[in-house]
This record gives sequence, C-alpha cells and structure tokens, in this order.
Amino acid sequence: MNIKTMQVGPIGTNCYLLEDESTRQAAVIDPGGDAPRLLAALKGLDVRRILLTHGHYDHTGAAAELASALPQAEVYIHERDYRDVDPGLFPLRTQLSAVNFYGEGDRLPLGELTLEVLHTPGHSQGSVTLRCGDVLFCGDTLFAGSCGRTDFPGGDTAKILASLRRLGELEGNLQVLPGHMESSTLDRERQVNPYLRQAMDGGF
Repeated sequence: MNIKTMQVGPIGTNCYLLEDESTRQAAVIDPGGDAPRLLAALKGLDVRRILLTHGHYDHTGAAAELASALPQAEVYIHERDYRDVDPGLFPLRTQLSAVNFYGEGDRLPLGELTLEVLHTPGHSQGSVTLRCGDVLFCGDTLFAGSCGRTDFPGGDTAKILASLRRLGELEGNLQVLPGHMESSTLDRERQVNPYLRQAMDGGF
C-alpha cells in the first residue's frame, strides 16, 4: 500500500492518493481542488475510485473534473451528504450526477486492498471514515489534537462525540490521516486529544 498526501484547494485540504502497489490500482480520497495537479500525480495509475469522506466543497471541489477525465473511476459518497445538503453551500449535487452511495459496513476492493466504510456523522450527517488496513482516512471527523466543527448545516455535536468514541475504541494503534493538518496515530489521540478523551469518557 502506497499513500501520497497532497494539499489541494483553497484551504489546503489533505487529498490522499491510495495505490495498491501490486496492481497499480488507485483511489483518490477527498479531491478538494487542483484537478490538473492531481491528474499529473495519478499518471500511470489505474484509478478505479474517487472516494469522498463528506460533501463539503473543500473535499469535493475537483471530483467532477476528475470523474470526467477518468471515466473508469467510480465516485462514492454517503447518500445523506449527496441528497440532504444545500447545493448552494455544498455544490456537488449540481456538478456530478453519476455517483454511487456507500455506507456503514460497506467494503470496497482496490486491487488486493480493501476499504471498509465507517459511518461517522457529526461534522456532517453523511461523514464517513475509510479504513484500509491499519490506516484511517478520517475526513473532518478526527484531527490531530482536535475534531471537525459542528456549526455547519447538518453538524451535530452529540453525533461527532459518538463517532469519536467509536474511533477511539478501535483496537490497535492505527494511523490517523485527517482532512486537514498533520497526520497522527490513534494512541497519540487517545492520550492528548481533548475531544476524543471527552468522547471516550462518555461526555455526550
């Protein structure tokens, strides 16, 4: 498994290029902008999936352009973030009609890799965390030392705390690859992240 991190779009969202090295099949996770730069980085890879952890513009801004340039790549998002958000704020629905919905417990193959979908609402109703082996692609649910804000439409503080608790209770010291800022590990976040600690202490 090879993972490349690129900061893209107007606020430097973390976009992840995930490659199964044995087959060169790849997925793009949260293409928030800069489609030409992403396409250049993906050259030579067999891009099969464009995976969105949630529907906010800074995580989806290049999805339509990538889908047009990579017709073999299927776009996935949770249905709640595709159907239930204001297209004026989160315009994915007006930009892209050919999408697939994924949700809790779904498993997506990528070459010899498998991504498991964990529904982790709170930052938005349709936020998901994607687990691949010992790696968590957390979107805007869990950050290094923090968590996603809940004051946008669809945000819910009680739900994000429940989602944080769920992530904190996963076994092992998993890698945490968030939608913004630096990466971390689950052990570190259990120790120092006040939101995760609150959630695991039942503070919701």
